[in-house]
Amino acid sequence: QAHLVESGGGLVQTGDSLRLSCAASERTFSNNVMGWFRQAPGNEREFVAVISWSGDATVYADSVKGRFAISRDNAKNTVYLQMNSLKPEDTAVYYCAAVRSPNTFTITPAEYDYWGQGTQVTVSS
Repeated sequence: QAHLVESGGGLVQTGDSLRLSCAASERTFSNNVMGWFRQAPGNEREFVAVISWSGDATVYADSVKGRFAISRDNAKNTVYLQMNSLKPEDTAVYYCAAVRSPNTFTITPAEYDYWGQGTQVTVSS
């Protein structure tokens, strides 16, 4: 069973930055599309960012565009989410996920096959 483990969450103030990491074990995800999603209490899980297996293509939710950056290091089997200019509305549990097929570049949570356990990000005003 493949595992994805997120880290880097925490409590920060408005305007601060955080970098989330998602490390894979049990198998390599270097050929997989990887995404970040988030879920706030009472809300559905929402798309944040996605990156192609090569890292050449990225897509962001409008709410984070210009503030967040997704990247990957396939040699380390790790995906990152750099979050700058954080706002209270960014408060959520952040999840990384992987798509089994390298050809499925998607922002739809239901199309992702592997999920991490999540890391809490809290932004105080």
